[in-house]
Amino acid sequence: MTVSGFIQPTPLTFTPMKRPPMSIVLLVALPVALIAFLLVSNSRAATETPVYKVVRAAGKFEIRDYPGLTVATTPMGGDGMNGSFMKLFRFITGDNDGAEKLTMTSPVLIDTAKGQRTMSFIMPKMAVEKGVPKPAGDSVTLGKIEAARFAVLRFGGGRTKANEQAAIAKLKTWLTEQKLTARGEPRFAYYDPPWTPVFMRRNEVLIRIDTSQR
Repeated sequence: MTVSGFIQPTPLTFTPMKRPPMSIVLLVALPVALIAFLLVSNSRAATETPVYKVVRAAGKFEIRDYPGLTVATTPMGGDGMNGSFMKLFRFITGDNDGAEKLTMTSPVLIDTAKGQRTMSFIMPKMAVEKGVPKPAGDSVTLGKIEAARFAVLRFGGGRTKANEQAAIAKLKTWLTEQKLTARGEPRFAYYDPPWTPVFMRRNEVLIRIDTSQR
């Protein structure tokens, strides 16, 4: 039909998109979650972690005895975790005397003592027995964490300041309830790489206590 010599446009109609049935969503989501779980589980199983003794467990809280650990440490500056991680990663992949390659371990430690955050990689047992090579340059230093007893809280979620502060508050509240005395500042242990799904991450906050306290 024309009006004044022009074709009258036909009104457009839109059909709202239907949401896929929940069964289809689950059919897609479950295999993805399973694959992610298997990848993370296999990665953890293949990565060396420090052996500790659980003295007492109460839900997500534990008291653990750790052996002495040799660590490579670097300060955390304005570049945050990424810059510090790469300095340590370059060290274990050959930026050291002898250009030796060291095995990656878990967890990555974040120390909050003295108001200066530092990041540390735990040195693998075989490298310690053989002798850990000296880092090239002065951005990474070798040191030791003495054997000690720690109160530990496992928590999930992303590596955010809010998550860390909430975890510290919970652990300190538990220490007070258990009449345990903290001996130092909190230390964080992050077990998973950044691409691990948030709901599958293993994060921990540790505070040293006296060995006489159980």
